[in-house]
Amino acid sequence: MPELNTSSLPDLIFTILFFFMMVTTMREVTLKVKFDRPVGTQLEKLARKSCTSFIYIGRPTDALRAQYGTGHRIQLNDKYAEVPEVQDFVTSDRGELPEADKPFYTISLKCDKNTPMGIITDVKQVLRKSYALKIVYSANKKQ
Repeated sequence: MPELNTSSLPDLIFTILFFFMMVTTMREVTLKVKFDRPVGTQLEKLARKSCTSFIYIGRPTDALRAQYGTGHRIQLNDKYAEVPEVQDFVTSDRGELPEADKPFYTISLKCDKNTPMGIITDVKQVLRKSYALKIVYSANKKQ
């Protein structure tokens, strides 16, 4: 009986490994707030997601509601924050970008549709002070 030729087996394994590395996405942030996105009619996709920082605003999840209450909270990466902490967050995130990508730095606000406009205005004022002037709002497409 002839032997099985296994010389191409490493190539096949690395091809499969490369395929899974390309199609798998890693969850970057564990959401501690829940938000129901508003709907919109004229939506655009983010051009450069690598140059975008996300700020989540909403009520704490059910598991954290007993500890943090029922009011709207701001989440930066994996922790809750107050409005003045947004400036440090923007400064550190923008500082991690390569110099060529800094002009494309964008803030994406992912807010609950029932969030009081006062919180969003306060966050926008802090973003203005930290010169983060490109702001986009996350929304779902209207059906």
